[in-house]
Amino acid sequence: MSTSLLILSTFVITFIISFIFLRRNHTKDDRRHPPGPPPFPVIGNLHMLGKLPHRTLRALAQQYGPIMSLRLGQVPIVVVSSSEAAEHFLKAHDAVFASRPILEASKYFGYGSKGLVFSEYGPYWRHMRKVCTLQLLSASKVESFAPLRERELKLAVKSVEERAARGEVLDLSAVVQDLVENIVYKMVLGCSKHDEFDLKGLIQNGMNITGAFNVTDYLPWLGPLDLQGLNRSYKKISTALDQLLEKIIKEHEHRSSDVQNEQHHKDFIDILLSQMNQPIDPYDEGNHVIDQTNIKAILLDMISAAFETSATVVEWTLSELLRHPRVMKNVQDELDNVVGRNRLVEENDLAKLSYLDIVIKETLRLYPPGPLVPRESTEDAIVQGYFLKKKSRIIINLWAMGRDSKIWSENAEIFYPERFINNINLDFRGYDLQYIPFGFGRRGCPGVNLGLATVKLVVAQLVHCFSWELPGGMTPVELDMSEKFGLTIPRVKHLLAVPRNRLRRESFY
Repeated sequence: MSTSLLILSTFVITFIISFIFLRRNHTKDDRRHPPGPPPFPVIGNLHMLGKLPHRTLRALAQQYGPIMSLRLGQVPIVVVSSSEAAEHFLKAHDAVFASRPILEASKYFGYGSKGLVFSEYGPYWRHMRKVCTLQLLSASKVESFAPLRERELKLAVKSVEERAARGEVLDLSAVVQDLVENIVYKMVLGCSKHDEFDLKGLIQNGMNITGAFNVTDYLPWLGPLDLQGLNRSYKKISTALDQLLEKIIKEHEHRSSDVQNEQHHKDFIDILLSQMNQPIDPYDEGNHVIDQTNIKAILLDMISAAFETSATVVEWTLSELLRHPRVMKNVQDELDNVVGRNRLVEENDLAKLSYLDIVIKETLRLYPPGPLVPRESTEDAIVQGYFLKKKSRIIINLWAMGRDSKIWSENAEIFYPERFINNINLDFRGYDLQYIPFGFGRRGCPGVNLGLATVKLVVAQLVHCFSWELPGGMTPVELDMSEKFGLTIPRVKHLLAVPRNRLRRESFY
């Protein structure tokens, strides 16, 4: 029997058995549930998601409402697609919906949910978030790495200058990814790229397959068959990442025992290693302590979040600036006025760059780092008259919220930074639920300071040092802005551009 016939036969048998099982175990529930499209037996509404679920879910919400129910396989989901609807969940019931569902990918890339991203809400998650916030992600810690970021940017600018002098067409996406990669590695790992492993490739592949649809998450009985081969990929990539993290941690442990390195600037691993054997929860009678597995899980979260999200936001910002020469000129004029043309941008300049600030805000409105944010309830709840039992899953569609015409007017799809000039309350940190690109409440992103510092400095430096043109006579309206879906929504095609030196560079280096 061929492989395809075997898979088809397995699916048909599973369909029939599951249908009978669901019919037998279905009990009438008169409690009110959100409206939504009728599900098919077994698969529910899985067939409706398509390749870009964030777009599909917005289209469905326009038909069924901003609080909508779906069934993905055997898992009921509530999709929240407006700021007003999100407020009912995230403000009134933040603690109830502060957990995350356990997915197959999290078992591999979260070391059994021992990091921050995939962990369920509870004492462990609260303690580890506190450790990361105070020891790794506070404003003072992020500021301490400013000289490192500026050094890496100088090296990148010098490389682009040389290629600009030769009139080369630059793969700007690759330049940004390499630059952010080096910054993140230096901050988190204390080193540049490891030649023995393609860490960036492993991280990107891990992010891509983690964000990919896995049928096992919604039809668990198909797990042993691994029809998509995703579980095999999870295991292969996570094993390679684990080996690399083990190697790097051992190098740090050896270095920390070397008296000659006492003056070495501490990176994130050094800080985490200082927490080894500390209690995870002082009230835990099991006396569980932070061990190397906890550290590896946190490191993987830090690297993945800091690298992939920052690089993606920078790429979209530069893409929109190339599509909107007026906005590009405004940014460069502000940089010339604040910084001048005789030196590079420094981090203490960023607070004075108000127009750059609203450009980044507008990019995050249209391209939030995580388009769909999953949550899971820790107890039964009634929201807007709808009953959601314990372990109910909700999805906050941040991508749809950022393009809601009721909030952002009829030109919500247009890149127009000036919309933020009179909206000073719309802060990156999501104090107003109309604008929450980094999430909200207990489960909001703790790395906002780190991400913004990297994104703003990289964009400012590249736009200040160079004028950028699209290659081959391409006009701005011809630039392909297609995205692909994952944990983030990166560009489908790399951004290509031709740089031209625009600064007087005698005293740069």
